[in-house]
Amino acid sequence: MDEYTPILNFWIDKILPAENEVPQTIHRAMRYSVFAGGKRLRPILAIESFKWVGGRGDRIFPPACALELIHTYSLIHDDLPAMDDDNYRRKKLTCHKVFGEAIAVLAGDALSALAFGILAETTNASIIAEIAKAIGTKGLVGGQVADIEMEGKQVDENDVKFIHTNKTGALFVASVKLGAMMGGGSESEISTLTEYAKNFGLAFQITDDILDIKGDQSELGKDIGSDLELDKATYPRAVGLERSKEIARALVENAKNVFPDDKDNRFFISLADFVMERTF
Repeated sequence: MDEYTPILNFWIDKILPAENEVPQTIHRAMRYSVFAGGKRLRPILAIESFKWVGGRGDRIFPPACALELIHTYSLIHDDLPAMDDDNYRRKKLTCHKVFGEAIAVLAGDALSALAFGILAETTNASIIAEIAKAIGTKGLVGGQVADIEMEGKQVDENDVKFIHTNKTGALFVASVKLGAMMGGGSESEISTLTEYAKNFGLAFQITDDILDIKGDQSELGKDIGSDLELDKATYPRAVGLERSKEIARALVENAKNVFPDDKDNRFFISLADFVMERTF
């Protein structure tokens, strides 16, 4: 994944307004949050899906980077005092801690607006619709609402699966679909990548739950134990730590097994394995 960081940062730098462009404060806040680090998983998944279905050229990069802008907007809002009230993200102070809550809200809004402007340039309404659905009430926002409403309540595995599938998984699914659609993928290819992303996304968030308990804050780059402190609906809380690990492992294997043998699937297999190995 590291090989993508320089080129993605190059494209993101081109897309984002310069810090000295008026109004400067909001542009500084946007760039601060986007360039705070991160794994860039969503744009990478879009690019690799584009290539997997036979897509070629650079036209995938702007819409792929739009996914990172959307993801960053969601993190800025998620960190706000009204939501998770986190002080650190990616080893840096969160946006609202540096720029204040009002600017943080607006920075998230601006990143989302900029992202959809970029997606509109694909001239593919189906792609725009997929991303809009993934971050709306049938996706990210819906999952976030359930996450808030479940705080401090008794939850079971189905409750947490709903939250994670929507709050985290939906944008992973939209990312592979974007790449495949940009690359002219067939219905079968899009279906395969969608199934992969569903399993990958849920496994990824379960391991995130586990790392909130057992992770190293210096490696994760964000507050440890915040889920416990807020009494969040997580897999370890619903089914226990060891069962959470078992479910994540099974999801990873499911993700790896969706691919046909006649294509180069190495990236996707490696990324699925990363989920169980990751410490950040």
